[in-house]
Amino acid sequence: MTPRALVRRPGPRLADGLVTHIERQPADLDLAAKQWESYVAALREHGWETIEVAAAGDCPDSVFVEDTVVVVGGRAAVLTRPGAPSRRGEVSAVEATVRALGLELLRIEDPGTLDGGDVLKIGDTMYVGRGGRTNDEGIRQLGRLVATYGMRVVPVDVSRVLHLKSAVTALPDGTIVGYLPLVDDPSVFPAFLPVPEESGAHVVLLDDRRLLMADDAPESAALFRSRGLEPVCVDISEFQKLEGCVTCLSVRIRL
Repeated sequence: MTPRALVRRPGPRLADGLVTHIERQPADLDLAAKQWESYVAALREHGWETIEVAAAGDCPDSVFVEDTVVVVGGRAAVLTRPGAPSRRGEVSAVEATVRALGLELLRIEDPGTLDGGDVLKIGDTMYVGRGGRTNDEGIRQLGRLVATYGMRVVPVDVSRVLHLKSAVTALPDGTIVGYLPLVDDPSVFPAFLPVPEESGAHVVLLDDRRLLMADDAPESAALFRSRGLEPVCVDISEFQKLEGCVTCLSVRIRL
């Protein structure tokens, strides 16, 4: 079955999005819109059906749709409770979308907080970043919810970046890739590969060989090619100004 990806258009207030670990830079809204279209086109060109969540013009960060929901095994959707109160209004339209897809709905409840960008799924393990937007109670609730689906949760301390997946993601064989200056403790992961650029730590698996990644990490792309992988590079500069990366611009649903 064709894999699906939830996406959400950047709104008119994108430039007002939250910034916590980097200096604020002005974002070009017209360029951001073009970059978003190119990102979505890259997903489609590589076999993904894209499903657009209703826009949320009053929520500056809503384009980063990954933070609102964690999909488990293509069967259930854990609706998050974002750590930033200003982002909690983003969840309702995502809830309507995943309900229409027939996924079982689960949710993180107060006082738990959880951002989807803190959840890295590898096999039956979810590594979950702790310390920024996601708290211990959110991790505890997620662990209880996903245990029903045979998943286990491993908390990972995050202090140098916004989300866990701002520091690390995974290759198709399960190897964790990360930019060492931003990784609190690489020994947490069974197999870790350092990359030479920050953006090289952010990959979306399009299939068992192709990786979607930002185009400003050429040395990392070359490293991946040396391992028999095929990087698909896109320009997301305007989203990077808001601590965004390729992972947070979509929610991938593999059935």
